[in-house]
Amino acid sequence: MEILAHSNLTKYEFFPDVFGRVLMNGEHMTFFLVEILAGKRVPLHRHPHEQMGICLAGEAEFISGKDKRIVRKGMVYRMKPNEEHEVRVIGSENGLFLDVFSPPRLEYVSKQKSLQENQAKKAQISRVAGIDG
Repeated sequence: MEILAHSNLTKYEFFPDVFGRVLMNGEHMTFFLVEILAGKRVPLHRHPHEQMGICLAGEAEFISGKDKRIVRKGMVYRMKPNEEHEVRVIGSENGLFLDVFSPPRLEYVSKQKSLQENQAKKAQISRVAGIDG
């Protein structure tokens, strides 16, 4: 069993004004928490992963091809592998989404691990130097 507090996990900017953190990664899927600032967007992209998720806060327009749908808090969504899509947060509230990817998004896991290792090194250097970080 694995249990983590998401507040202890490193958040990073993976598109301008779009922040994410890998909550948990398994053999077959990745849980990824995404925050998109109000009025901002995840640009048009595609990936080989199936993606499902739930909107935890805010409201966004999900666009895939000519299909445009509004997703609000509590609604779930799915993108097929290689489906081109983008997400635009509408309204004044930031959008918060829990995405689940299969297979795992190893590039997100690697990025977060690297950032966490760098933070740990900086904290250790600060402790050794007697500096509060």
